[in-house]
Amino acid sequence: MVAKQIADLITALRGTLFFVFPMLGLFYREQALPWVAALLAADWTGDSIDGPIARRSGVVEQTWIGDHDLEIDMAVSVGLLIYMVLVSFLQPTVGLLYLLLWGLFFWRSGIPRAAGMLFQAPIYGWFIYIAIQHSPAAGWALVAWVLVAILVTWPKFPNEVVPGFIHGFRALLSED
Repeated sequence: MVAKQIADLITALRGTLFFVFPMLGLFYREQALPWVAALLAADWTGDSIDGPIARRSGVVEQTWIGDHDLEIDMAVSVGLLIYMVLVSFLQPTVGLLYLLLWGLFFWRSGIPRAAGMLFQAPIYGWFIYIAIQHSPAAGWALVAWVLVAILVTWPKFPNEVVPGFIHGFRALLSED
């Protein structure tokens, strides 16, 4: 296997969480929360390494999976949202309204990167809050993961990631 295939495999495996999170909610309810948190951290780790692995490959052509990495990230967050609804950490009407409003936005504008990132942030933030409340070790482990990721990628995070997000969001707002 070449590096790009390994990166695509990591991304595809991350995409399965769209199904795994709701199944954990259906069958194991709140008891699955530490496992969901661990799988989420694994997802974030995979998302952090799949791009660099793909870029190490001598293959320059984009693959379908590589082209849809953001959509896979978004699908994982939807799976997490469904888990939270199934376990009653989130009202079904709130989850449905959230998906409906964002769905209308994406239907109208496509999926700009900044908007795709913004779509995921409240879902992850709410889950971290819930995890801290119901499984403090798992919740604080996710907070630690985020802090370590920022430190490991420093100064890329403040110099590239944040300005890139802000620029993308400004461009999105100026289109309207």
